Amino acid sequence: MHRVDLSHPDLSDPIAEAIFMEDQPLLLVDNPLSDPFNIATADFEEPSLSWHDLLHKHSKLLMAVLEPGSFVLRKINHAFETLTGIDQQQLPLKHQHICIFDLLEDVSEEFPEQLYRRHLLPLVLRDVYGISHDRWRFLDEPLVTTFNLTDSADPRYIQFWLRSQHLHVQRINNDIDEFADFGLQDIAPEDIVLYPEWEQRLNLDNYKVTGEWLWEGLDVTNRELLQRLIASLVDRESIFEEEKFQSLTHQMKSLFRSHGGILLSVQHEKIKLYRIKNGRIRQTTLASIRALDNSHFLRAASHNHVLNVPDLASHCVTDFEKKLVSQGIKSMLLIPLVLACQQENSDTQQLMGMVAMLSDRRNNFDHLDISHGQKLIPALRTALRTANQLPFNHIHPSVEWRFREEAERRSWGLAPAPIIFEKVYPMYGISDIRGSSQERNLAVQKDLLDQYALAIAVIEAVLEQHNIQFLQQLEVNLTEKSQRLQEGIHVEDEVTAIEYLRQHFEVYFDYFQTLKGQVPQAIADYKTACDNSHDSVCVAREHYDYMIHDITNRLRKAWDYWQQKMQAIIPHYCDVEVTDGIDHMIYCGAEINPSFSAFHLHALRYEQIRAVCDCARACLELKNDYDTTIEVTHLILVQDITIDIYHDEQTEKSFDVRGSKDTRYEIVKKRIDKGRDLNTKSRITQPGMLTIVYSTDDEWDQYRQYVYYLQREKWLDTAVESGTVEPLQGVTGLKYARMRVLPAPPEAEMNT
Repeated sequence: MHRVDLSHPDLSDPIAEAIFMEDQPLLLVDNPLSDPFNIATADFEEPSLSWHDLLHKHSKLLMAVLEPGSFVLRKINHAFETLTGIDQQQLPLKHQHICIFDLLEDVSEEFPEQLYRRHLLPLVLRDVYGISHDRWRFLDEPLVTTFNLTDSADPRYIQFWLRSQHLHVQRINNDIDEFADFGLQDIAPEDIVLYPEWEQRLNLDNYKVTGEWLWEGLDVTNRELLQRLIASLVDRESIFEEEKFQSLTHQMKSLFRSHGGILLSVQHEKIKLYRIKNGRIRQTTLASIRALDNSHFLRAASHNHVLNVPDLASHCVTDFEKKLVSQGIKSMLLIPLVLACQQENSDTQQLMGMVAMLSDRRNNFDHLDISHGQKLIPALRTALRTANQLPFNHIHPSVEWRFREEAERRSWGLAPAPIIFEKVYPMYGISDIRGSSQERNLAVQKDLLDQYALAIAVIEAVLEQHNIQFLQQLEVNLTEKSQRLQEGIHVEDEVTAIEYLRQHFEVYFDYFQTLKGQVPQAIADYKTACDNSHDSVCVAREHYDYMIHDITNRLRKAWDYWQQKMQAIIPHYCDVEVTDGIDHMIYCGAEINPSFSAFHLHALRYEQIRAVCDCARACLELKNDYDTTIEVTHLILVQDITIDIYHDEQTEKSFDVRGSKDTRYEIVKKRIDKGRDLNTKSRITQPGMLTIVYSTDDEWDQYRQYVYYLQREKWLDTAVESGTVEPLQGVTGLKYARMRVLPAPPEAEMNT
């Protein structure tokens, strides 16, 4: 047994003293610190367990020694260095001049002086007036702050104390006495109450402080995240409000070190799934809870306990779980939200929902995550119950007033009334990424061929060592499969081709790795190429995903900029869908905003065209940025006849259209981007061009004026192509006009 003698600690060392005094009254040290990190070695039986090793290298406590006036770091321990990333190898700490408050993210400019005054006051009373009291505990209260780490790192919450009892204070001019009117010499120490107003009396320039601060901190990130999550969950705001849902998702990703999550809400045997995708809440519906039979989800619900699924691929029988695996999910943490209820004098449990934290790594979650999940269950259950009781969620600001009116009506017990907006003008547009499916197939094909080539190289290297007939046949199989992939891939190849390698090739690595020659290098090349979250070669696919993400971001950024300008004209409803490209659906009219007029309609239509033109400009340099066959097309659908829209609470859509003429518009909207010219049979949408589809000459007369304005502003080329659209599911008579979108002129010439 190792014994440590603490009977006579070195109290000249603030770190040793901090351990010794953890539960002791504050000790007053007359002499300033000469070297606070000069730690005496205790009487250990083994030198490896010195105080220096334990405190400086292995303690989780963050420690730093600071200059008393400037709070500049003088010495730090290993935990502090690791958390902050401060490099003392390139430049000694004393030459870096880092103030402790430069590392803190959420402190005000006044805070350093406030903290300095708070610590200086009891030192002045002690050293100048000879007054001290062991019951002054106001300096023992810890503070919580956020460390300012790198941009990519999640914030770390730190609880810290500043120890100042080692410091010594000397008054420079004794004629200046801030507390002369208090008569401190006549007051017993136990009767003195240190008020904040006393701190403000201090003349800081009249005191000389010697010694060094000891700063101690603890990383309490998990505790703070849990407390903040719980506080946010139990307030009355619906968790389905987009900003709140995003905030909760981000906090839970940080707490559980996951890359995403899904919220399942169960109502009337149907399951709604909510998640963040492309910065927006996305909702999908499973047909029935029976779709999760025999799943990990229902297993967690039946046990009513947080369930860790360390390797999802090893056991997934439902289509939903298989889809998660295909999307790269490898482990899950399932937090069931079960409501206890009574039915016919018996206690039953009803599944109201579940939170699934997802990771692209196997074995990502552990017992600490399970503990955190259990602590969150009551707050999550409250938040979901509150949100489900609110009749409306995900409401666009322009129409929120109408939904609030209906919510208030129902709160008075009145029967539900339909939410209808009559005689609104629809404005639809789309920027479509064309050729994305073919491009992705090429990326999958290239990755598979590269991985099979690496596998064949391993077999060839092994055959040079041992010419075994079985391996020759395996090489033939791999070569045949590679040749078949070279001819083209099928939908299932992305899964089955990789699975074949795992079951018929990678399983022999234990034997292959015992061989010499070129085998170790060939295996290393294969493993290096597959060293990613997919456990397979995915260079081309990652490039494809990045490219699609970049294109979508360009389109979304351009549209969001113009949508703000359009909302400034007059509030209107706008729904944006982001898939392979973006499409927008705008409704405007007096039913949405009573101030609506013909002016607002024309201004919005004009700005809509400018917005789509800007989306086109954002993608004009696509082929210069990427070696790709992908192209982006742009279309606006015109209808000058108003329609009626209504909110159907039984569907996922915010609004549906009403009436036969409105249904016609929906049919055209869904199919028009694939439309073809009646005579040439070519697609009416072409890359780098804006296509405007209309029905009547009056509609084109109006839009021709907009086009003229845009030509004058150098948005559109003067040449206009036109034609008739082939019938679409019984819809005939549609026409189109098509113009090339011009690159943005030099900034000095822009007239926006």
